[in-house]
Amino acid sequence: MSGQAAVEVPVAEIVEERKTRQAKKPKRQPRYNVILWNDEDHSYAYVMVMLQELFGHPLEKGYLLATEVDTAGRAIVLTTTREHAELKRDQIHAYGKDSLIANCQGSMSASIEPIEEE
Repeated sequence: MSGQAAVEVPVAEIVEERKTRQAKKPKRQPRYNVILWNDEDHSYAYVMVMLQELFGHPLEKGYLLATEVDTAGRAIVLTTTREHAELKRDQIHAYGKDSLIANCQGSMSASIEPIEEE
């Protein structure tokens, strides 16, 4: 019997340690929104195709986001980690001008902003 007690103590400690380790959740990276800003130099078609190519959004979602940008002045096109948000913002800035608009000067404006954690 005394041999069994010696085995139970380490097993109990191991079980408790595992419970403690499992209870600790990894810290989640802060989330950021990628914001697309309105201007009068880009067509709905440009926005829809850009969102499809850069974000994989279907054209229907691209249309809804283009409408939101046009009416509200901005739209959240993605929520992700900071590094990914920075990449997507930079891709929007590098996308190029709208060939359907004669006086278009270049790409649309975008920014990132941290979201409030609950």
